[in-house]
This record gives sequence, structure tokens and C-alpha cells, in this order.
Amino acid sequence: MRIAVVGGGPGGLYFALLTKKARPDWDIVVHEQNRTDDTFGFGVVFSDETLDEFLGRDPESHAAIRNAFAYWDDIVIRYKGEEIRCGGNGFAGCSRIALLQILQGRCREVGVEMRFETAVDDPAELAGFDAVVAADGVNSRLREHFRGDFRPTVAFNANKFTWMGSTRPLDAFTYFFKQTPHGPICAHTYQYEAGQSTWVIEMGPAAWAALGFDAMDEAQSARALEAIFTEELQGHPLIVNRSLWRNFPRIACERWSSGNIVLLGDAKATAHFSIGSGTKLAMEGAIALSDAMIEHAESSIPAAFEAYEAARRTPVEVTQHNADVSAAWFEHMERSFDMKPRQFAMVVMCRAKSITWDNLLLRDPGFVRRFEDEWYQTYFDATGIDHRHDRPTPMFTEFRLRGLTLGNRVVVSPMAQYRAEGGVPGDWHFVHYGARAVGGAGLVFTEMTCPSPESRISLGCAGLWNDEQEAGWKRIVDFAHAESGAALCLQLGHAGAKGATQLGWEAMDRPITEESERWPLWSASPHPYEEGVNTPPRELDRAEMDRITRDFVQAARRGLRAGFDMLELHCGHGYLLASFLSPLTNRRRDAYGGTAENRVRFPLEVFAAMRATWPNDRPMSVRLSASDWREGGVEEDDIIAFARAFAAAGCDLIDVSAGQTVPDQAPVYGRMFQVGFAEAVRNRGGLAAMAVGAITEPAQVNTIIACRRADLVALARPHLADPAFTRRAEAWYGVGERGWPKPYIPGLLQAGREAARDRERITDLQRRAKPRQPL
Repeated sequence: MRIAVVGGGPGGLYFALLTKKARPDWDIVVHEQNRTDDTFGFGVVFSDETLDEFLGRDPESHAAIRNAFAYWDDIVIRYKGEEIRCGGNGFAGCSRIALLQILQGRCREVGVEMRFETAVDDPAELAGFDAVVAADGVNSRLREHFRGDFRPTVAFNANKFTWMGSTRPLDAFTYFFKQTPHGPICAHTYQYEAGQSTWVIEMGPAAWAALGFDAMDEAQSARALEAIFTEELQGHPLIVNRSLWRNFPRIACERWSSGNIVLLGDAKATAHFSIGSGTKLAMEGAIALSDAMIEHAESSIPAAFEAYEAARRTPVEVTQHNADVSAAWFEHMERSFDMKPRQFAMVVMCRAKSITWDNLLLRDPGFVRRFEDEWYQTYFDATGIDHRHDRPTPMFTEFRLRGLTLGNRVVVSPMAQYRAEGGVPGDWHFVHYGARAVGGAGLVFTEMTCPSPESRISLGCAGLWNDEQEAGWKRIVDFAHAESGAALCLQLGHAGAKGATQLGWEAMDRPITEESERWPLWSASPHPYEEGVNTPPRELDRAEMDRITRDFVQAARRGLRAGFDMLELHCGHGYLLASFLSPLTNRRRDAYGGTAENRVRFPLEVFAAMRATWPNDRPMSVRLSASDWREGGVEEDDIIAFARAFAAAGCDLIDVSAGQTVPDQAPVYGRMFQVGFAEAVRNRGGLAAMAVGAITEPAQVNTIIACRRADLVALARPHLADPAFTRRAEAWYGVGERGWPKPYIPGLLQAGREAARDRERITDLQRRAKPRQPL
């Protein structure tokens, strides 16, 4: 077996080392275009966990790497003149050239052939090899040569960054945040050997241009940055080494192999430097590729490549997603610059969503306690509610909306049940909503409830257009008020072009099978939800607008008589009112189409009419889809404009969802994947916001509230599986009895004891599983 490795970076060298070590009979040749002692950049960083993996794979290189590394446990955030430390992180750094020399030395020892100053411009030069590993970096020539096979996508981040060094010593991974007249700047810094540290400095494009960096060379940029970071550098210089200003390229490939060529490291996927995972991903990929080649290559090289991709694609995509979220925070870091120091530090630690409240309690309880000192004082100053001593965790603090005070920040999200008959909520709904109210959530939403028969999604949708339906809802609300502390919110919506479809567990979004059972559809424009599948709607005219507005108003009045505490207007998910907001579904040429101001006009008319009917002391909210997950759809500027328009009309809360506008959407899923949209509404728009989307555990709820990503957190599927989600969280955090029904209090006592034991046991296991600190 002959294998060519194109690219002599850490990933390529580690693959060559491990594979040659396992199969001395194979010929492995590394082709590197630079000289043996060339390197660009300064240091590399690994976690303790990654170093432990290296130990198991090649103890010799691990020992050499360990001796070359600088170690630290703390992350330091320097912000507004204060230094905030968070321990328990476990990182190590060394110079890139030292790492390369260690790996080169081990490759020589095991018999890998290395050809330096050898660029591979034409794949034909590698015709004699059975397999080719393209580890030639971000600008991979091999990937680009076979672009049609690998199908890469390259997207450039907005922020400008440059990679420099310094002689300034550091005892922790340190973020230096500086405010300038043109916007914030961040220096990501760490020491990688005695007297040498890496300084990656980034800022927004507007600040970069306003500060004149667009007209500076490397040396001039270094001198200008030294002036900005005078205090932080403490007299030490910045050092350049091809320290050009760049935009980070986010690379992903649909396929990782083509014929006998396979991609490795940055050639196949990049992760933003703010999570420090570039070299880690390359070397972990090298381990997986080596394993796959050793197991499969002699029988089938394609099978080896498939095994490698199967093992690594998901971990790589998860890391990329975390990196994307982290990068997005840095692109909007000015939105957090009004925060007090400890909340700002909490946001920095949790920005990528992989670190949560509970994780920080394990890493550094003192960091969390100091955050609480500041946060509960701020909460008391703003609300007059005093939790400075009992500290029930952020998710169990109250939240006020007009005359309504919610007992906690947990919300049961609107979830279609498709179990109504003739629009009447029956026994199923009574049990469903009653159980979740008793389960401890501060606010329980109804499913989208329809103000008329023709506004339904399906025949199973609940409605509120007649007395029987009103009585059914009143029965539910009365029970919840009598037996729980939960408030109930009535969500009203009109299906629009997505109406007259089958039940959710049949063929979602497909028309009702019996044509006679369907009803006429309306939308902003006369285009079906899915061409050739759904019934084309009629374009809403003035008369129908007025009729539909009246329907919403009468339903709101019925909701008030039923006793609901809060009212929400559904303007998301491609339904009727959302069809006006999105340019993908609104193609009108009148006063209700075109600009964002025009597109929000009819939804605002409906909202204003409902607000005029709804009591002034009771809050109203609006659900918006903050992204259509498709090019040409709504953008952040649109959503902020819509949210502010509704707020001006008397809206108290924006329920921030996303998608479901068009059938060919391409969502980017992940944990808490829609929270960033709520964060934009909350921190850029300055409006109360509710977050939704793949939020699954109490630790995430606490993190979202603590980091001011939203004011309320709505969970759907977790509440389907566990109506007592909030009660379990109360027991887990030991916050005591918070409105438990009297018959259930014995369960609280037992749950508290069990949760305390479970928490102690799990925490002990996590501490034992923590990677070992190097000697």
C-alpha cells in the first residue's frame, strides 16, 4: 500500500505517524510545499481531553508534546477594567513550530518519507499512489481541482482578524475586550511557551475601516494595535508573521472523498478560531482516518473513506455549529457591552452553547456564585423582588408583563394537538393543559387556536368562534387557575395557505384527502404553500381583511370571557399573517407588499384591533419567524423592524421562532438553534423576548436567562414527554416548594431527596471522568 499525504501540517503528519506505526510495510510519503522549519502563525491549543487521546495513540509524541506545552486551567475575561476568572477548563498550548518538529521527528523514527519544498499542483503527479490524503489546508489545491466531486461551500465571516504574537507572559487563556469610538475589539490571547504568546485580534468591519487598518501594512497594524492595547501588553511588543487582516473562511464539503483522494483537516472543514479547535479537529480526524485505513484499505479504499466519514462527520458538524455560534457572538459583541462585568463574563463562557449553567457549577462554583452576587442585585434593583439570599437560579425568578407576574421563566410552548372535534377542546385538552399547568411551568400556551372554521390548519384544530368552544376553554382555564400557579396564554392564528390539510401524524401539510371536506384558502398572494401539492389560495382583498380582523377580535373577546391571562397573535410559520411578512410569500404590489413597513401593515391592523379589545392590564405577545431558512426570506433587520412596530402598538413580548414559511427551507439545526434570533430581538431590539427551539434541559434554561438571550424560555417536546419538567428542575436545584398542589407535596419531598443524591452522584462521576491534568 502506497499513501501520499499532501500537506505537512499537524493533521497530515499525525495521520502518517499513526498509520506507518501500525503498518510498517506500507509506504507513506508526506509532500510539503514549505521548508522543514517554516511555519505561519504562533501557537496551537488543545484541551486536556484531546491530550489524553494523544497519549493513548502514541505515548512517545505525547510525552514530547507534554514537555513542550504551557498549561493553564483558567479563562480570564478582561472587560471594563475588571478581570473575571473562570477555572476548571484545562487547556494546553505550544508553539506550532515545536509541534511540527515533534511530529516530524516521530515520523522519521517510524520510517515516514517526508519531501519538503514539494508542491503538488497536478494530481497526476500522484498517479503511483493507492490513496491520497489531501491535508493541504484551507486553500487546498486538490479539493479545488475536484471541486465538482467534493462540492465545497465557502462562506466568509464578517469580522476582520489578524494573528500576531507577543512576548507578553500570560497565566491563563485571556480575552481582552476594548471599546473604541468605532466599536469593540477583542484580543484572544494565550501563552504557548515561556516568553511567547499568541494574540488573535478581531473586530467588526466598520471598526476596522474607521480605525484605518484597511490602509496599513503588517508593521503599521501592529503599531496601531500596540497603541490600543498599551495597558494590556504591559510594554511588550506585538510580533508579526504573515499577520494579514483576513475574514475567516467557513468551509464545509458535501463529500470528503473522491476516487482515491480523501480530505483531512481544514481542507474538508474549518471551525472558527474563537473555540480553538482547528488543530484539534485535524488531529482527531487523522486518528479516525488512520483507523479506517488500517481496517479497510487493503480490501477497499472507498470503504475506508466511508468509515472515516461516518466516524467523523457528525462530530465535525457539531464542532462547526458551536464555532459558528461563537463566531456570531463575536460579530455582535457590542450587543453585550452594556452588561455588568460578571454577566458579560458569563456570556463569553456560554456563547457557543456547549457550556451551560450546570457545567459552570462543576467547573468553577465560585465563578457562578460571584455572577449571582451581581445578577440578583441587578434583578432586585430592576424589579424590587429580592432573591439575593435564596438564589433560586435564574429560571425560577419571576417575570412581569403588565399586570401579570409569572412565577418562573419556563413556558409550555404552543403545540398542535389535532384532537378537537368541531373546534371544541375536550377531555384530551383538559388533561393535556391541566397536567402541564400543575407541572410547574410559569406560563402555558394553548395550541394555535383558530378564530373561524376556515382559519383551521386541519379538521382537528381547536377553535374559538362559538359558545361551546368558549365553554371548553373556560373549563381548562378555571382548573389551571384553581390548581396551579400557571398563567394561560391563548394563541390565535389563521392557517392561510397552509389550511385544509391532514392531521399532523397523517401527511403533514398535505391537503385533506376528501376534497369535499376542504375549505377555501386565503393568503397574502395567490400562491400555494407547495406548488402542485396544496390548493392555491386566493389573494386577500380589503373585504376579507376586514372580515378576518373581526374574526380575531371576537375570538379575543371570547378568550377574555374564558379567563385567559394573556393573548398571542401568531404571525409566524408561514400562516396567513406570516405570509404578509415574508418576501417569499408576499408578492403584492399594493400598500401591503414590498417594503418591511408595508408587509407588516395588515398583521399590525389585526393586532391593533385585538389590543383595543384586550384589557390594558393583560399582556399580549406576537409570534414571529425570525428566519425563513431560505435565501430571499426575512432577515434580521426585518424582524427588528416588525418587532418594534408591534411593540409600538402595545405588544409586550416577542415569541421568536423560525422557519416553516416555505417547504424547501434548509434549517441549521442544533441545540438551542433558534435562541440567537431571540437574543437579537432582546439585545438589539431592546424588547422582551421568548426563546424556542431544541431547548431540552433546565441547565439550558438557566443559561439563556442568565446570559440575557431571552426573558422567557418555551419548551415543546420536553413537555410532551414530561409534564412535570419544571417540578423536576425545582427538585434538582433544591429551590423548595413553589406552588406544588397539596396532594403532590409528598412527591416533592421524595423528589428533593432523590435529586440531591442523583446530583451528588452525577457530579462525582463527572469529576472522576475529567481528563487528568499533566504532571
